[in-house]
Amino acid sequence: MSADEADSRATSASSEERTHENARQHVVAVDGDDNEEGTVNRLDAHTGDGIRHRAFTALVFDGEGRILLAQRSPEKRLWDTHWDGTVASHPVQGQTQKEATRQRLEEELGITPDQYDDLRVTDKFEYKRYYPNEGVEWEVCAVLKLTLDDLSMDPVEEEVAGMLWVDYDHLHQHPKWYRQLRLCPWFEIAMRRDFD
Repeated sequence: MSADEADSRATSASSEERTHENARQHVVAVDGDDNEEGTVNRLDAHTGDGIRHRAFTALVFDGEGRILLAQRSPEKRLWDTHWDGTVASHPVQGQTQKEATRQRLEEELGITPDQYDDLRVTDKFEYKRYYPNEGVEWEVCAVLKLTLDDLSMDPVEEEVAGMLWVDYDHLHQHPKWYRQLRLCPWFEIAMRRDFD
């Protein structure tokens, strides 16, 4: 391949990245103590060495202590087809973690606020993980929990490839038994901290 062809391919790839849905969104940049430092382009925050930003993971339980794992869509740029517990995303500027969680639960799974009444923030941690050849997550991540009174849901295929109810204690005690699920790193951290 000539140098001109390589340049042309690089320009094309860069153009495709810029038209990706994430390039049209912004996340809240934060310091290590989760103090806001303005907004940054979501794609920029997740490429190269990344930009630290605010995020959340929401763990959804039933009344028997099972957690709902949701498999990320194969269309996701990062950690596609990995299993998350249950949704993860980023609040927009001016949005609380609880507001963002309610929004994503409804958008991804069709779970509405009348199905639970105990949404709460239980933890917060910073982590940084690279996804080979694709990008990085560098987040101050809040952990939220809730228990569903009504288990009905309507998952959106573009967001969720599969769902699985798992005994939370068993998952933590026997991680090797669930290795084939390929859990998202932020969920693994949240679960480990939950039991420490």
